[in-house]
Amino acid sequence: MTTPRLPTRVSRGVPTSDGAGVRLTRLMGGDPRMPSVDPFLMLDAFRNENPDDYIGGFPDHPHRGFETVTYMIAGRMRHHDSVGNSGLLGPGGAQWMTTGSGLIHSELPEQEEGLMEGFQLWLNLPAKNKMDAPSYRDIPPAAIPEFTTADGIRVRVIAGASHEIAGAVQRPDTEPLYLDVHLPAGRRFVQPIAAGHNAFTYTYRGSVNIAGTTVSDRQMAILANNGAGEVCIEASED
Repeated sequence: MTTPRLPTRVSRGVPTSDGAGVRLTRLMGGDPRMPSVDPFLMLDAFRNENPDDYIGGFPDHPHRGFETVTYMIAGRMRHHDSVGNSGLLGPGGAQWMTTGSGLIHSELPEQEEGLMEGFQLWLNLPAKNKMDAPSYRDIPPAAIPEFTTADGIRVRVIAGASHEIAGAVQRPDTEPLYLDVHLPAGRRFVQPIAAGHNAFTYTYRGSVNIAGTTVSDRQMAILANNGAGEVCIEASED
């Protein structure tokens, strides 16, 4: 039997604001009290019903030397950048931006009411790639492969591969695995993971149990990097 990864820390993160007053929760990065999980630099989660909490968006700002991965659950955001890319990010879609040698971009809401919900993850680049030319990719919902298990668990594979289904994005060096997993209550999902790779989960609905530890709505779990080859997640509720 394979020993599953154990949570070493469960956190709700730190409420903050960024851009032009967008309210969000910073779960990783930007504070020495927060966990560091190489090569992940930062994780922000946002879930706002009040337009005042997101309407200002993220006006022009610079990035360099890493990748930003934005995944939307609800709402619409428009991307523009200084190298000529533009894209609309909507529910179930993602965008993958490699900042490389540097660019300036903006992410502004294209809605005046309703729920805005999603995540942005910053992924470090190896030193040899930090001066690569910037690039940008829109990933509409239909371009994200997904599968449903016999137990009714639905898995969207944004990056990497899960159960022989290749994701929308494959990246060298960091080899990220990014899954959006929907579990009915009482169901259990097991995901193989490369030994030596760092990993974490974020619960954005309901509650799950990971190796005996409860990780509830809006909680992140850092998983032990102990060479174990799988992550086991069981839904306490949908």
